[in-house]
Order: sequence, then C-alpha cells, then structure tokens
Amino acid sequence: MPKLFDIKCPGGCNAGPEGFWAAVDVWIKKPHVANKRLCGVKETDGKDVDREDLHFLLKDPESELSQDVFSFLQCGISPAHTHGKDKPWPSTVRRLIPKVNCYGKTLLHQDQFSSVTFLFISLSSPDFDRQQVTFLPYEEDSEGAVSLKKGNIYQIRLCSHDYNDWSLELHILYPDAWFSDGVVYPKLPWLSSDLLPKLVRWATQCKSSEFRNTLSLLPVEKYSLTYQQLKDKYKAMVKVWPEVTDPEKFVYEDVAIATYLLVLWAEEREEKGLTSRQSFVDLGCGNGLLVHILTNEGHPGKGIDVRRRKIWDMYGPQTLLEEKAITPSESFLFPGTDWLIGNHSDELTPWIPVIAARSSYSCRYFVLPCCFFDFCGKYQRRQCKKSQYREYIDFVAEVSHVCGFVTEEDCLRIPSTKRVCLVGKSRNYESSAEAEAEQQRAHYIQSRHTTSGVIVQGSDVTKHVTDSDRTPGSIWGAGFQPRDKVETVRNCATLPRDFVDGVVLHVANVLLAMTKSDDGRSSSDWNPGGSLSVSEVARLLKQETLQLLKKECGGLQTLLRNNHQVFRVEGGMVNIRDWRDRKSFMSVAKGKPVGSGAVKTRLCWFHTHHPQGCPLQTEQCGFAHGPEDLRLSTRPLKKRKTDAF
Repeated sequence: MPKLFDIKCPGGCNAGPEGFWAAVDVWIKKPHVANKRLCGVKETDGKDVDREDLHFLLKDPESELSQDVFSFLQCGISPAHTHGKDKPWPSTVRRLIPKVNCYGKTLLHQDQFSSVTFLFISLSSPDFDRQQVTFLPYEEDSEGAVSLKKGNIYQIRLCSHDYNDWSLELHILYPDAWFSDGVVYPKLPWLSSDLLPKLVRWATQCKSSEFRNTLSLLPVEKYSLTYQQLKDKYKAMVKVWPEVTDPEKFVYEDVAIATYLLVLWAEEREEKGLTSRQSFVDLGCGNGLLVHILTNEGHPGKGIDVRRRKIWDMYGPQTLLEEKAITPSESFLFPGTDWLIGNHSDELTPWIPVIAARSSYSCRYFVLPCCFFDFCGKYQRRQCKKSQYREYIDFVAEVSHVCGFVTEEDCLRIPSTKRVCLVGKSRNYESSAEAEAEQQRAHYIQSRHTTSGVIVQGSDVTKHVTDSDRTPGSIWGAGFQPRDKVETVRNCATLPRDFVDGVVLHVANVLLAMTKSDDGRSSSDWNPGGSLSVSEVARLLKQETLQLLKKECGGLQTLLRNNHQVFRVEGGMVNIRDWRDRKSFMSVAKGKPVGSGAVKTRLCWFHTHHPQGCPLQTEQCGFAHGPEDLRLSTRPLKKRKTDAF
C-alpha cells in the first residue's frame, strides 16, 4: 500500500493551488535548491499524455505495475468527477544532472545508470478536490535502454480540509522498495523531513523571483563538468592567498565566473563556427584571478585595475595585469578585443556597454553589477515598486539596449548576493547603421548627465563622432571619478577602540536591563538580555555618534556585526549572544578541543562586563577569562561541508 506523509500549512497562509503549483515548479525546475547533490535539470517541452501513451511507457499495460500506476494517478480524482479519468494528463519530462567530480564522473556510483529522467504527470482542475503531481523516474543506461524505477514512484498532493486550511501530502507507491543512492534519490525520510517543509515554505511565500533561474543561458551539464575541473585545478590558491579577503569566497567565486565565461564562449564558437579562442580585457580586474584562469585556459587577454594587488606577483608573466586608472574615453577603446569583462566593476559598470559598443562593431561584453553607479557618481533610485538591485539591473540593461546590444540576463551560481549578470553578444542594428547608433548613445549619455546635474561639454557627446574624428584622450563623461589608488577602509575597523567599546557597552547594558531581575538569580538563570531592532538601537545613541558611524560602510549594523562575540544580529533584530547555544560556540559544536583554532586569542567580554560573568566555565569558553588565559592565534582555514543525505 502507498505510504503517506503529510504536513499542514500554517493557518491563514496563501497556500492554495496557486502557492502549491509555485512550490512544485521550484522542485521541478530547480531541484538543486533543495538537493545539493544536483547541479540542475534539463527540461523538455511539456505535453499531454493519455492512457495509450502510458501503456507504451509502462511496456506492459496488463501488468500489476501498470494497474498500480494508473490507480496511483487517479486517486486524486473525486468520485463525483469520474469523467476526469478519461482526460489526458499534462506532463513534463526533465533530465536530472548530478554534480560531477574533476574526472567527469557523476556522483552516482559506478554501477548506477548514467542518467535519470523523470516524467512529471500533473493533475490540476478547479473541479477536482485535490491538486497533485506524480513523479515517474526513468533511467537510461550507457546503451540507451530505458527502464522505469518502479520503487521510487511518488506523488505530492495539496489537500483542502476547510476554508484556508491546507496540507501537503507525500505518497510513495512502493515505500518498501524505495532505493536511495544519496544523489538523485535521497533517502525516504529526507523527502518528508526536508522536502515537504521546504515545499510548504515555498507555497506559503508564493512569490516569483525578480530574476531568471541560474545558468539559464548555458547547458548545465557542461557547466557542471567545467566547474569541477577548474575547482580541482585552482583550489590550491586558497592555501596561498596573500590578500586580507576571504580566500574561499573569492577563489571559488572567480572559478565559477570563469566557468560561466568559458562555457559561454565555447557555445559561441560552436554556434558561429569560430576556430580561435576569444580574446578579452577585464576592466577593474581586482585580484586578477579571473584573468589568470581565463589566460591559463587558452584565452588571450589582460586585466586592468587602478591598484596592484599582492597576489599579482604569484601568477607569472603569462598573466597580463596592468596598474592603471581607467577613464571612459578614447584612450580606453579595445578595437581588437572580442569581449570586455566587468566583474564587480563599480563605477565602470554602466560604461562597459558603451566602451564595448565604441570599441568595434564585433566587440561583446559581460558585466556583473554590484555597487550602484551611474555614469558619474552614485545611481539615484527612481522607482519604489522595484527593489534597488532590480532597478539597477534594469538601468544597466537599458544602457546596453541604447548602446545597440541584444541584451541577455542570467543568474550565476556564486557565493554572493549580487549574482545577476548581463551579456551583450550581438547588436540590434546592422553595421551600416553605426552612425545613427553612435548618435543615440551620445544623446543618452548626455541626458543622464543632465538629469544628474553634471554639465557635459557638447563637443564630447552631442555631435556624432566617428573613429576618424574622435579626439585622442577625450573624456566622455565630465565628472567621472575613478576609484582612489589607495583603498579607503570603511568597515568600522578604523574607528577608535575606545569609541567602539563604549558603543558596545552602552547597547549591551540597555539590552541586559530589559530583563534584569533580583540579585538572587542563580547561575542557571543567567540574564540573556532583551531584543531591539537596529533602528531602536540607533535611537539610543547620540547624533554625533551616528554621524561618525554613517561615514563607515554599513554604519551601526556593521559595528554590531563586527562585535559578534557580544551581539547576534538576525532579521534586523539585535540580541545578546548566548554562548551556551551550540550554534554560537562552533568549536564545541564540532567537537574540537578548546585551544584548537582561533580560541582564547581574545578576552571574554562577558567575563569582564556581564553582571553575572560568562555563562561558560573557563575551560569551555572560546575566549580568555583574564590575561593569563590568553593564547597565540593559530587560525586554520575552515571548509564548510554539506550534509549527506
């Protein structure tokens, strides 16, 4: 008999059919969001299947399996609507793509089938009591033979109990025959304990993303293989990273961006029949790792940045990096370059489509916007109905379109909140119309400067300028300010220590006073303090204090987060951190002995300032209880591991 798992949706939530199908859509199109062992899916067009189609798929329509599958598909239909049993089922076919290792092998075991295809049969009609989707897994071996994985057939249903009271149910056709490989097929308890709650959350949120799905412009299987190969090839950079930035974040992020570009360019070569690898220039290349990877993988190019980094000396002479301030002008055109890259290029971001368009008709670009800049100065918001990030992406896309590019948008898989990229691979006009296109660009740039109050010399942007009569070195945007050669540190780290300690102590005392009790409190009743929003904390401070913090990136919230020993800042709320919580004391949670890693290298704030002292014993606390308890720092690199199924 089929096995049932169910979970109720929160009362009063929008978890009706609309929310249910939105959640199902996520699980079908983006299963890697929940199953971290997957890279993605390759989805085919949907179609309706009837009994005859299913007979063909099930091989033997008279078998017990076929009868069970038909009963399983029809169990969601109300007896009062038996006519629905004769209607075709809407279906979608997708191929699951597991992550691969550096040798091109999938994470599936060697004795498993090389690919898994799911046929999704959906049942949805206003006349039906239940909404449901059924998953029929088909496996294809190396010889192309296809078979149904009958033990792993399952169904997800939305059930309505009364008005605004819904639940999701997971039904397994043959629960005793369920097979798990830890990759494509998770363990059965995972479906009920992890997947169902996620589906409920997605259903209750019921909101579509402002952006496209990740890797929507690329074949996911090629991306997965290339990424694993590059990751294995360049992972050693993490151990020798000389910069103060987080090595794991920056190395693997640049590996992912390089992977995206390499696959994108490989697809372009195949599409256009190109034999040579594309050339590139990375404008604002920063640490230069992206340039280093692309160069090593056979693409000729260079990077330019206003500041030299320590790591540049490690790459060798084959990686071309120039220390130079970039200004949008005739001095920075690249007529012989195929692609311009803007990876978190800050003030250069809106200029990159312009530079690419004016470099040559064949020049293309890739830009990954981060900080919000207009042509000259910060970008000023104009629409309140969009998020600031969505509005800025739309602005850069508008610049791209005006510059004459057919603009495509995609979302990368990188450890960053700013993951949306724009790609200009072709033009929306013929090369013979270059004069009119240039005039349109010039007029648009002038209009942006006029809107922002910057006066632009008419000779620079208003008249049509050809390659033959542009003045060498002429600047297109009066008022454009490249970043400083010396980076200004503004993360509250340069504030006077006494000033920071004073703010921390003041805020902590207010939080502790919110739950203050009699002096007779026992050690087990250690005071964890109350909770305030960041805005409420701001009202506790003097105006001159807030002004000083305002000059720092992130301001008050950055200061509070930097002092994570004392505070926990989550969801805009500030609390005293309770180190008795295993999540707060990571060393104890991982079973590491006290003294390993970065412990006992700083004084314990609670031992010194909390009225009841530290809630942990000296041997348990990761911070020093007095100067005699201090130790030298030996911070090893830590690597996060995903939970196994």
